[in-house]
Amino acid sequence: LKEKTEDLKRERQLAEDLLHQMLPKSVAKQLRKCQKVEAENYDQVTIFFSDIVGFTSIAASCTPLQVVEMLNNLYVCFDTRIESYDVYKVETIGDAYMVVSGLPERNGSRHADEIAKMSLDLVAAVHQVGIPHMPTGRLELRAGIHTGPCVAGVVGYKMPRYCLFGDTVNTASRMESTSLPQKIHISSATYEALLRDDAYEIELRGEIEVKGKGKMKTYWLLGNKNYSVQN
Repeated sequence: LKEKTEDLKRERQLAEDLLHQMLPKSVAKQLRKCQKVEAENYDQVTIFFSDIVGFTSIAASCTPLQVVEMLNNLYVCFDTRIESYDVYKVETIGDAYMVVSGLPERNGSRHADEIAKMSLDLVAAVHQVGIPHMPTGRLELRAGIHTGPCVAGVVGYKMPRYCLFGDTVNTASRMESTSLPQKIHISSATYEALLRDDAYEIELRGEIEVKGKGKMKTYWLLGNKNYSVQN
């Protein structure tokens, strides 16, 4: 009976660990208690989007197994590294990777700093991931960051998902889509949030036309004077 009880505890722990990888712990706890998860408004968060440069053409020249293997290697690399930062991985869609800081647990004004350091780490890390049919080839990342308010909540019943909504999400996505290979494109709001520490190397990109937003003054995040990315 003692052995069966221990087995049951282990299985329950495995199920909880898996659930916590899919949903924030606070949300998972409410769902397990059959409680309704209320949507929440956040005044300031920082959102990161990235995708792989030329992924469509790379995938077209790979076998299905190679595509899955390549993305799995990439996401295992990224997932391992983001554990060093106060961030929450929202989702992956194909080659797109979305991370947020400042929710579900608020962290004051640290969200921009956490995402900035993480993004520098991921841009450096992507070079470690190979392309299966191109031994000398290496993946390149295009990244974008924006800071602002958003709403977060659980959507769906069959497979509940913790989703973010609001213009901040759209703008962060636009920062990524208008970025360049191995560049981190940040908005003015993120730039101002990072100025508080005076620790970042940032270069003015200038005004660019952003779909749905008009002209926006944006910047390139180049590095951090006091922080070097993990090896």
